[in-house]
Amino acid sequence: MKKDGILYTVVFSFIVTFLFVFLLALANEGTAGIVQRNQELARQKAILSAMAIPFRTDQEVNTLYKSIEIVKKDGVQLYKSSQGEKAIFAKEFSGSGLWGTITGIVSVDSEVSQIIGIQIVSHNETPGLGGRIADPWFKDQFRGLKVKNGKIHITFGAEAGSGKANKEEGVADGITGASRTSQSMDTILNGELGMLKKILGGSR
Repeated sequence: MKKDGILYTVVFSFIVTFLFVFLLALANEGTAGIVQRNQELARQKAILSAMAIPFRTDQEVNTLYKSIEIVKKDGVQLYKSSQGEKAIFAKEFSGSGLWGTITGIVSVDSEVSQIIGIQIVSHNETPGLGGRIADPWFKDQFRGLKVKNGKIHITFGAEAGSGKANKEEGVADGITGASRTSQSMDTILNGELGMLKKILGGSR
């Protein structure tokens, strides 16, 4: 077989491609368990963080997560934590952002009168702009944010960064230069709050 012939090129390309695909498949199979465990750990951390339950180590995460009760109401899975006399509920959410799905956790008190916290699990928003929804400064705004008339408001456009954020009035600051992402978060979270209010009603 001539090395400068078309047949040689085709066969050589096929063999090299097959070897790379085979090695990638082996690597994927070998690390699948580790990836799955890491994803589950990240999910548990997000739930604990959203519910304002502090932790320091992965082992502590595992122990604390076991204390959380998983409940189903109206076919929706919720996470429940009793902190003193208060009950806190958390729910996983997903919704459309500018470039893809935004997935996260939101937790509220039993009356859905305030947000306890949010965590972003995954997103495809623009790095440095919409991607800042995963930054601590953005998420921390929602700790103790009051829900007014069943809703919150995330500023966007000219209002973003204008100092209009007010926890007592249920107003959080959007991201300057990322109006679409800020609007998406507003829509997603208000949809979740409406659903939680409907599900929980007067739960304690």
